[in-house]
Amino acid sequence: MTTDVSAVRDVEITDVQTATVAGNFDWTLVRLYTDAGVTGTGEAYWGAGVVDVIERLKPTLVGRNPCNIDRLFTDMLNILSGEGSIGGTPVTAISGIEIALHDLVGKLYGIPAHQLLGGTYREEVRVYCDCHAGEHLRGDATADESTDPYTPEAFADAAEAVIEEDGFDALKFDLDASKRLEDDAYNRHLDDEAIAYKADVVRAVTERIGDRANVAFDCHWRYAGDSAIRLAEAIEPYDVWWLEDPVPPENHDVQGEVTRRTETTIATGENVYRKHGVRQLVEEQAVDIIQPDMPKVGGMRETRKIADMADTYYMPVCLHNVSSPIGTMASVHVAAASPTFLALEFHARDVEWWGDLVEETILEDGRIAVPNGPGLGVTLDHDAIEAHLKEGEEMFDDV
Repeated sequence: MTTDVSAVRDVEITDVQTATVAGNFDWTLVRLYTDAGVTGTGEAYWGAGVVDVIERLKPTLVGRNPCNIDRLFTDMLNILSGEGSIGGTPVTAISGIEIALHDLVGKLYGIPAHQLLGGTYREEVRVYCDCHAGEHLRGDATADESTDPYTPEAFADAAEAVIEEDGFDALKFDLDASKRLEDDAYNRHLDDEAIAYKADVVRAVTERIGDRANVAFDCHWRYAGDSAIRLAEAIEPYDVWWLEDPVPPENHDVQGEVTRRTETTIATGENVYRKHGVRQLVEEQAVDIIQPDMPKVGGMRETRKIADMADTYYMPVCLHNVSSPIGTMASVHVAAASPTFLALEFHARDVEWWGDLVEETILEDGRIAVPNGPGLGVTLDHDAIEAHLKEGEEMFDDV
């Protein structure tokens, strides 16, 4: 590691490599190399073509000083403008590189990545666990093929298990998990019976756990405006942390109407890109909680810019997250540096080896301590990464 400022000014990127780990999602790790012998690692959100785009950007990066993070970010957007760098795969690929730049520059200067974002507001980050209906039935000797994992009581049992076994005090369930009573997915309509079933799920979970945890519910953009409004109204009597993505993400006017028509807290934002994509949601207060996915939306500084925009409207920020420990820890740095941050998602409870990918233990009792080591503050376990590489993928050359 070098902290000589004059030396850092002369550092150049020499190579860009990727390695994709087969988790519950494809975790595409991005590694930047320099002529100073210092490397930085990031992670891009999963999706087809991400590795190809990163390779396409390599000539834009090699020979450049990694410390000019914003300038490199802008150059990458411009290079890919014809390929649609306002969203989708181009932005997620750039996000992975941008995270690696923060890890690298933090190491070059000997400071944690959150210092590059303005420093910390908190010493630890609250984490909520993405849960699955009936998960508690796995391996249960009393369960058989006739056991229904989607009854309201099964959801409640799953919530109980996550709280008791893992120590989380914040949870999220997929309210669209079973697609029960949703006869036609294309018309996005929920009849009264379907809404009553979902309200029963919410009732069972919230009543079972009481004040032991906050609970949110996700809809994955499945419902029309009227159905979303009636669903949100039906669950108003219960202690719901938020209702997530109740309508498709394209039309923010409909999203705003849903938010204004209910007392239920509404969250969205993981399926829009860059600060421009969330602008209308924030400025028109079309959502109660903004929820970007940092390795997807544009990276660490872009997410911090979104958080600043939200702060001008006193709007809480939750970070959607389906990453490995690398992307998760990068989100921790952003969360620490964002004043209105509320909670960070953990989406790998089913992946027993998730934590093995780094040498440090980072998640304990529903919290992640904000690291003060250089860069992202985690050390890759190369053996664990290589053991879980996606079929056909290769490890980084220097490992």
